[in-house]
Amino acid sequence: MHRDATELLQAMCNLIKSTIDSRSQSDYYNNVILEASSQNANDVVETIVSYFPNAIWSFNEDGHNIIQYAVINRSEKVYNLLYQMSEHKNVYKTIIDPLGNNLLHLAARLAPTNKLNHISGAALQIQRELQWFKEVKGFVCPRNIIQKNYFGETPEMVFIREHKELLIEGEKWMKATAESYTIAAALITTIVFAAAITMPGGNNQETGIPILTNSPAFRIFALCDAVSLFTSTTSLLMFLSVLTTRFAEQDFLFKLPTKLIIGLTTMFISTTAMLIGFGATLFLLFGQNNPQILFPIAALTCLPITSCATLQFPLIKDLISSTYGRNIFGKKSDRPFY
Repeated sequence: MHRDATELLQAMCNLIKSTIDSRSQSDYYNNVILEASSQNANDVVETIVSYFPNAIWSFNEDGHNIIQYAVINRSEKVYNLLYQMSEHKNVYKTIIDPLGNNLLHLAARLAPTNKLNHISGAALQIQRELQWFKEVKGFVCPRNIIQKNYFGETPEMVFIREHKELLIEGEKWMKATAESYTIAAALITTIVFAAAITMPGGNNQETGIPILTNSPAFRIFALCDAVSLFTSTTSLLMFLSVLTTRFAEQDFLFKLPTKLIIGLTTMFISTTAMLIGFGATLFLLFGQNNPQILFPIAALTCLPITSCATLQFPLIKDLISSTYGRNIFGKKSDRPFY
């Protein structure tokens, strides 16, 4: 379907170029290339510009060209075409719209709702907005960073005003998530600490050494209990750190997501180790004379571990991908563009 659509687009471009007067051709491609820019259809933009180079300067009713429109609509694939442009891209470093907004002012606006809805969680939404602002800030001229528009606002002032509500929602999301996991981490810490001082099988009354210390199952229990205690404590500290942070805008870029990633990962490790240690204890107490009991114990142990992984993995994946994954900005093709 994509190949057929590309061939149809090329056929239409050829038809317009061969049958329409050059002065009227813009009437046919202007709205199309702007719509493609808003929909992140970079291949459509590239194809149209290859046939009609002047299409790069198409403007909408607000006076925004395709790159400005791509920034407003958070179309990163179209924006990345700047990295394939020649020296013409320097025009976008200083260009302003009819209201005096430079490219960084446009990046400081709140993204359209349909773009934000594709990102899970208000914290990750404001993180993506900060990534856009940081990217465009590194592209424009230094003086544009503090340049004011016709309303007397710098790009940073626009960003703070536009994202005020989203920042509040991001703070609520972070706190709610951290509070929920803090309770779970505290419970696990309490359980595994109690298990560490209450050895299964009891201790030798004369030496104080656990009676079952030479059993492989006991060693598994001791190792898992220690791992669970240390990781749950780390998780608890990370979630408490999230709750006590100041929640500034820049904290959502790396600081807060990193703390949440560490907290969730150590939480999963502690839960897994606790369940394995509990399974080892059951085998230690009831499986010495009945080794076949190992199979139902292992099956039941895997059930909550699998549930925990299924529930937590999507959130951890989104956090890692958004914070440390492949950058959505940069040169993605060697094909020259205008």
